[in-house]
Amino acid sequence: MNAMNWLVVYPEALLLLAACTVALLDLFVTDEKRRPTFWLTQLSLGLVAAMHWVYFDGGATVYGMQRMLVSDPMGHLLAFFATLAVMITVAYAQPYIANRDMLKGEFFTLSMFVLLGIGIMVSANNFLVVYLGLELMSLSLYALVALRRDHGVSTEAAMKYFVLGALASGFLLYGLSMMYGATKSLDINEVFAAISTGRINPTVLTFGVVFVVAGLAFKLGVVPFHMWVPDVYQGAPTAVTLLIGGAPKLAAFAITVRLLVEGMLGLAVDWQQMMVVLSIASLVIGNLAAIAQTNLKRMLAYSTISQMGFMLLAMTAGVVNNNTLSAGNAYSSAMFYVVSYVLTTLGTFGLIMFLSRAGFESEEISDLAGLSKRAPWLAGVMTVFMFSLAGVPPMVGFYAKLAVLQALITTNLPAYIWLAVIAVMLSLVGAFYYLRVVKVMYFDEPAKDAGLPVQSSGISALLALNGAAVLVFGLLPGGLMDMCKTAILRALAT
Repeated sequence: MNAMNWLVVYPEALLLLAACTVALLDLFVTDEKRRPTFWLTQLSLGLVAAMHWVYFDGGATVYGMQRMLVSDPMGHLLAFFATLAVMITVAYAQPYIANRDMLKGEFFTLSMFVLLGIGIMVSANNFLVVYLGLELMSLSLYALVALRRDHGVSTEAAMKYFVLGALASGFLLYGLSMMYGATKSLDINEVFAAISTGRINPTVLTFGVVFVVAGLAFKLGVVPFHMWVPDVYQGAPTAVTLLIGGAPKLAAFAITVRLLVEGMLGLAVDWQQMMVVLSIASLVIGNLAAIAQTNLKRMLAYSTISQMGFMLLAMTAGVVNNNTLSAGNAYSSAMFYVVSYVLTTLGTFGLIMFLSRAGFESEEISDLAGLSKRAPWLAGVMTVFMFSLAGVPPMVGFYAKLAVLQALITTNLPAYIWLAVIAVMLSLVGAFYYLRVVKVMYFDEPAKDAGLPVQSSGISALLALNGAAVLVFGLLPGGLMDMCKTAILRALAT
């Protein structure tokens, strides 16, 4: 049993040890560019990613730590993608934070603690473990947003994020406490079994689900719990914005599946209705508000709201007419969507950081004017990312949207078909502001003082690979979709 306990937490134990080692060794680093710290961080994350991939490929489901943690393919696949996302984020961020006096050991250490929180969340099989991972991730992100202590906008964004995050954590914790009071258990599997008996007061369960969904909605950044997203995305340093908008979305999806699907599937009729309202409201408000934005980071924040709303549509189609025949297809489509969104987001914010330079934040849409004349390859890569977010074929974003729509339509119910129609119409509205960025890059004249930063061959290659991945996964999505289906079906089976 002890061996099994450690088997479940090996990746997180390695990550914790690596984070502490990086924090200590950085005290002795004299290189201004922090190259030893950077490479040690990347090496550590690479080892963690390899461990998650080996565990995923093994396909086994193992419980440990008194069944508070679970090692299963879904958790390891999401943790693998989250680790890759943090590795890419740190790589994109290094030149950016170096120009803003932020290149300190704290950035690398806190980024690893964010990933540690994500790792705990995706492997949680207990309400308290979910909350522990969530708070570890959130507190690390609050500190990262405020890393530029002399920057008023960043400090304000950190305060807003902290206050609203504490409120959302309270919602989630209150909902989980109600579920515990009703089911007499904190174990997710036992909660599922207790709900399945049908002997628990449905009013208490419904109230618990309401608060749990509210807490999850905040972490996903969907309407009406989206107030923090535009301000934090715009106010935080772009490197931290990418850290918030990337890997944590995978963690939010993971705990949504753990809590609502694995723990409360018997209450799907209640939480699916809430998801429908959240998703449609997010698509409407996110897309319409994004049209009015001139700041690129703020526009992408509202884009995130609409993208997460689109992903939630798939979560509404898991239980239809009280059967779960479409659950695997629906939840794997949602998982594919959130992975493809994170992949595209990494490149988008990475390119914004690449175009920034000391004393200049390339975060206004007008800053991209004439980019096709100044750097044609950069304009081409950004076009790939914008097309993917808009759902234009053959990018991965198109297939992700198609998978969600297919999950809705195959239910053969008029209500879900109407949801698909509404989603398509609102996506057409959203295409306007993505294509506006492309128009500015190719048809607007650049400002007289517009320039480009000193080219970094490493970041250039990473951007090119990121853009190629968005295109290749769009042309050949089968492998990634099969992995998502395998992970979800294994999770549902246990």
